[in-house]
Formats: sequence, C-alpha cells, structure tokens
Amino acid sequence: MKKWGFLLVFALFLVFIFKILPISQGKVKDQIYEQNDNTATENSQTIEITEEQIYQGNLLLVNREYAVNQESIKSDIINLITHKELTTGYQLLNSEIKLSEEITGEFSEMIAAAKEDGVSNFLISSGYRDFDEQNRLYEEMGADYALPAGYSEHNLGLSLDVGSTQTTMDKAPEGKWVEKNAWEYGFILRYPSDKTVVTGIQYEPWHIRYVGLPHSAIMQEMNLALEEYLDYLKEEKSISVSNDGQKYTISYYPISQNETIYVEIPADEHYEVSGNNIDGVIVTTRS
Repeated sequence: MKKWGFLLVFALFLVFIFKILPISQGKVKDQIYEQNDNTATENSQTIEITEEQIYQGNLLLVNREYAVNQESIKSDIINLITHKELTTGYQLLNSEIKLSEEITGEFSEMIAAAKEDGVSNFLISSGYRDFDEQNRLYEEMGADYALPAGYSEHNLGLSLDVGSTQTTMDKAPEGKWVEKNAWEYGFILRYPSDKTVVTGIQYEPWHIRYVGLPHSAIMQEMNLALEEYLDYLKEEKSISVSNDGQKYTISYYPISQNETIYVEIPADEHYEVSGNNIDGVIVTTRS
C-alpha cells in the first residue's frame, strides 16, 4: 500500500508540473484549431497562420478607420494597356489604368458574361492607385470626394471604378447589370445606396470590389456591406454554405500579437486564407 501511495503522489506531482510548465516558461502558447470537429485525423492537413496574415488577402477591410498596410497591396499589379489579352470587351479611360492581374482576369470573365446578356459598353476609369496618386487626388478633390492616401480601397489593387461609354452608371444598363450580377464573379458593389451609414461613403454605383466566392454570394443574399459581413463572421465563428454545387466552410480565427495558430482542415479540400485587416483571419475551405 505504501508503494501505491508513493506512486499516486508522484503521478499527481508530474501532472502539476506539466500544467504549470507553459506558464512558468513565460511564452505565448501556439493555438491549434480543428475545423468542424474536435479530433484531428490522418485525413487532415494543418495550416500555419501568423499575425502577418491579418493584413493579406481578398477580404481586407479598408475605410476611414483601417488603413492599407504595405503588405496588403496585391503583388501582381499590372498596367492594363500592356495586356491586351485581358482587356477584351471593355475600354480604358487612359493608358495609366492599373489593377491586380488576378482580379483583371475575373473582371474579364464578368464582362464576357454581360456581353452575352447584350450589355457591352463597359469602361474602366480607375483601378489601382499608389499612395502618391491617391494623395494628389485627395488634395485636388477634397475630403468629400476622395479618401486620404492609404485609406482607399484603390490602394489595394482589389477595387476598380467601372463606367459606361453611354451614360452614368446609375442610369446605364451596365450599372444595372453590375448591381444584379457582379456577385456571381466574386465582386460586390462596395458602396450601395442603402449602406451609406455603414460604409460612411456616398452611393457609388461605379465602384466594385473583389472579395471572391462564396463571400460575394453571401453578402448579396443577406444584403450585407463588407463591414457587416466581417462582423457577422466574427460573431458566428464558423458557417457552412453551398453555392453552385460547391460546399464551403468559412471560419473566423482571432490572432493576438506575435501569435501563431494552427488550423486543421480536411486534406482533400481547397482552402484560402484572408485577413480582415483588424484582428483575425478568415479560412475558407471548399469541397
């Protein structure tokens, strides 16, 4: 009995030591999240996510409160005039229009679909702007019509101003088509007429922003501005949706300063990671 009693005390001592060890080391513990269930399996893969990823991706919130970080700018910015293969079906206002090459490809697909519907007089009047260009615009137009350098979505490479060669977008067939159909191609009307209180920006029927599917579909269905959508994901933590025969799981994960988290997802699922430019990341998986 003495021997068993000694072993029991020793085991309790070890448990106590292991429990306090992470604290006594004075380190922030890495966190492991397992999507959908609480058990990692051999059919899962682990994604490592660091604090820097808060400021990268297609779901970044940029407005008067949250500025563009240097690492947030799309790395594939191109001058569209030098890529004729990507500018079929629409015109450019001038030879200085720039945009992410990836987003340009998505926009071209959307324009091709619009043409099939008989809507074809599209024009890009503005795309990516560097901070210097944004600052000049702000000084010329003032705070009522432009945002300071670093606080405009145009500084990301994800947004563009789309017009019609015939009339203003609020009256043009192009404007009506975009408002109704852009979500199918991953774009949203960033500043709709019924969300001015939320966005803090007047109605801009010409300004579209790429967020990707299924996010654009959810925002369209629920009538959410980007600010509202990111708040919704943060509150729900994880949601599952189906779109065009694909099943998606979208999960929000908070990240603290200097923290690394590990997310377990099914090994056979495609995934994308985007920060929100505030305090966390959104992991979207597709099966």
